[in-house]
Amino acid sequence: MRPVSLASWCLCGGLIQQKDPQVWNEVSETKELWRQLCLRRWSSCRGPQMVLGTQTWKQYYLCRSRLEFRMESGRPGKDFLCKAIAGHTGEIRDLAYISPNECRLDGKEKSVVCTVSSDCTVRAWDVHEAACAQGTLYTLTVPGLHVVSRVTEFPAGSVGLACSPDHQWVFVSAQNSDLGPKVFYTHSLLFPLEDEPPASTALPTGPSSGVCWAPDETARLMVMHKTDTGSQLAVTTYDLRAKKSGNRVNVLAQQVARFLLPDSMPAPHLMKGHGSQVLLLASESRLVQLTIHGRQLAAFQDHRRPITALWVDPSRVVTSSLDLSLRVYVWNKEDEFPVLEGCYHLLGGSHRWASGFTHVGGDCASIVAVEARSAGPSILRSYCFRVQPSWGDGAN
Repeated sequence: MRPVSLASWCLCGGLIQQKDPQVWNEVSETKELWRQLCLRRWSSCRGPQMVLGTQTWKQYYLCRSRLEFRMESGRPGKDFLCKAIAGHTGEIRDLAYISPNECRLDGKEKSVVCTVSSDCTVRAWDVHEAACAQGTLYTLTVPGLHVVSRVTEFPAGSVGLACSPDHQWVFVSAQNSDLGPKVFYTHSLLFPLEDEPPASTALPTGPSSGVCWAPDETARLMVMHKTDTGSQLAVTTYDLRAKKSGNRVNVLAQQVARFLLPDSMPAPHLMKGHGSQVLLLASESRLVQLTIHGRQLAAFQDHRRPITALWVDPSRVVTSSLDLSLRVYVWNKEDEFPVLEGCYHLLGGSHRWASGFTHVGGDCASIVAVEARSAGPSILRSYCFRVQPSWGDGAN
């Protein structure tokens, strides 16, 4: 029997009643079998971010399975290492992972976080080693930071931006303004035409108080805003499309869903999307999961103080809070919609020195949060989950 047919036979259940040890051993070493198991379990293995490195498919499968178990268990000391990372002399204002989330598990993986601080510096950190226009939208090159285009769409004031997951769209809203938000087609910002404004559309809503993109849709935008009467908050979902006509591009926004938030819910201050149909809202210390049509799927009140940040990826959700704790949730995908389930919490440093977590992020092997200090600059606190390369077949 050829390796491919062996793998297919096994995946189709051919080994269920097979008792011959020789057949079991032969199939267990089949490259195609382990590759198919990886593809079935992790959709990321099909994408360009997949890096096998020096591992075999079997080693990758075993290693990543153990890593996911540790990230779901969260046992201090056994499953992860907690580190405090200091270096800024001012307050940390934001953080972002700049290393690709490629789940490389052959010993060459790196988790690199970029932070921006009030000390006027931007720093990059190796998590495992512990070692930014008023009223104007600028498009800059990297790393030279040369201006490609400049669009003045709003009166002087702060401008909020949110890029789509595929970087084809930019949502722009003026803060503390009565003007509604706009969406720009990124190509027209990168390659501006002389005497032609960039392609954009104004959304038919009032000023927005929150926005997020659906990560599994190329151009699905969810906007939280006040209703026409100003008495309630609504969440409206749009699908965007660029329609070309000669040298011109028209941006079309089609409404696909809308619902009102209940009056009993304090105005959410954070929102994130998951998949194409799910929305997460943080309202004070409460986390609420909804569909884009307003159906509530889950709600959690695990923090004692307000939630300050949300990290959402295909595997889990992490919340940070001023109570100096992180809460980790995982997705249960057995039903029509994925539903969050609470797993465990991660604690920060001493309340004597720290005033709470303000930001959080993560990748396939670590979680990093900004810990604000009662006095002095903020620090990073990292939780690095133990990666055990599968050079042998033994498991812990």
